[in-house]
Amino acid sequence: MTVLPPLSVLDLATVEADGTIADALAHSVALAQTAEQHCYTRIWYAEHHNMPSIASSATAVLIAHIASQTQRIGLGAGGVMLPNHAPLLVAEQFGTLAELHPGRIHLGLGRAPGTDGATFRALRRTHEAAERFPSDVLELQQYLSEDLPRAAVNAYPGRGTRVPLTILGSSLFGAQLAAQLGLPYSFASHFAPQLLTTAVQHYRANYVPSAAHPTPYVSAGVNVVAAETDEAAERLFARAELDRVRRFLSRGRDQELTADEAAPLLDTPAGIEIRNMLTHTAIGGPERVRAELAAFAKFADVDELVTVHAAPTREEQLASVRFTVSAA
Repeated sequence: MTVLPPLSVLDLATVEADGTIADALAHSVALAQTAEQHCYTRIWYAEHHNMPSIASSATAVLIAHIASQTQRIGLGAGGVMLPNHAPLLVAEQFGTLAELHPGRIHLGLGRAPGTDGATFRALRRTHEAAERFPSDVLELQQYLSEDLPRAAVNAYPGRGTRVPLTILGSSLFGAQLAAQLGLPYSFASHFAPQLLTTAVQHYRANYVPSAAHPTPYVSAGVNVVAAETDEAAERLFARAELDRVRRFLSRGRDQELTADEAAPLLDTPAGIEIRNMLTHTAIGGPERVRAELAAFAKFADVDELVTVHAAPTREEQLASVRFTVSAA
């Protein structure tokens, strides 16, 4: 059996066109339970706002719910967009989770707003907040540590929990910061593949060891479409690719494009740009998909794979999670 690095899952809590948010959250429970049963290391939830198709905006609340419905799997924000929040509040939220579920909570931190400009303003944040990201990370670390508080401010819960932090990114900025602070780094290559190897190489070459992380640690996102056979997976990927183009090009329209309307757009400049986001995708039956994941891990020089199962239906997504680890 092909040996793989630890596998995680990124769950966007996607709301189907004919479904509800409650349906999406119920599926997130089923996905986490399936990943746990099949020995995935962690499952991550990303903060997005003002997106009707994504139900993971309140990451801490969702993690609390999933933790109550699972037993062992690690659960993390992948990530909290720190410019949207006061570090003290993040420390209190994730400190509470860590006290309730010891050893299971992880916190990925991103600099992007995770939304559009109007929603960024509705969050009462300013663009200068992104410039404070490095100092905010340090402040958050302080709140989660056992050090004495500065200026009589502390996080309760939070202090002493040492919730593990990971810096997220899709450019050199995150790689530079993670290396400088001696923190794990996660690259969003599941949708932004261009700078993957450059960022990872920079991170490893410039890593400054820390007490908590004496050696560098890299994870990277990779799309996965696994099915019973290679042929079935290829058909599934074709549907998933078309659905992705359809959804992206439907943004801002009063009515979503149908599959028939989206099909002629696959080879337009916009369609090609969207399809290129899926550059790093493992497609196949159990044996081939694991071989492709192993090849990607070696190419990217990573310690952990964050899998994004891009199947178009809930049942096919759960099957992809299972087939990925079922090769004998």
